[in-house]
Amino acid sequence: APGRAPSDSERPPTIGYYGRLVPEKGVDTLIDAIALLPHHPRLVIVGAGESLDDLKARASARGLGNRVTFRGTMPSAKIPAFLHELDVVVVPSRTRPNWKEQFGRVIVEAMSCGVPVVGSDSGEIPNVIGDAGLTFAEGDVAALAMQLGKLLNDPSLRSGLSEAGRQRVLAQYTQRQIAAQTVELYREVIGTPGPQDEVDG
Repeated sequence: APGRAPSDSERPPTIGYYGRLVPEKGVDTLIDAIALLPHHPRLVIVGAGESLDDLKARASARGLGNRVTFRGTMPSAKIPAFLHELDVVVVPSRTRPNWKEQFGRVIVEAMSCGVPVVGSDSGEIPNVIGDAGLTFAEGDVAALAMQLGKLLNDPSLRSGLSEAGRQRVLAQYTQRQIAAQTVELYREVIGTPGPQDEVDG
């Protein structure tokens, strides 16, 4: 019927990236990896930056013009709805001499929405993902394509990582957990005993 959303089996898989479009974010690696996948999935890129024109040209040169969509910037309030369109989120950052990926808020947002994440091994990305996603060597196009292929071809892996991601966010990244971890870190730094160290008397 007109207006009916296509079922998961009818629509092509959709991979997403959102963030700044600058060289250190590695979006060129992602575009090249998409080109290696059979039955090219769709790629939706949200963000703006100095690399935008180069990335559009790269997608076109790889024959992906009709598979890659650049949506520009998006208000943070609309990110959860965007994430629910996706089968996978990719965080393909590359370390630079004066920069490496830090906390990776995108990863936590994706996991909290139950979207599996594939991230490079740049900076803190592997630590944030833990065992709730897949990683690849930064800049390695073939390795990223392999991890994406593995996820897209295995619904049970996607579903397992989706649930693992949600559980990891609840365990590690809720406001309460972050507050508790921050307090514990401060206690360690200033040498104050925590509740478990205090003795009656």
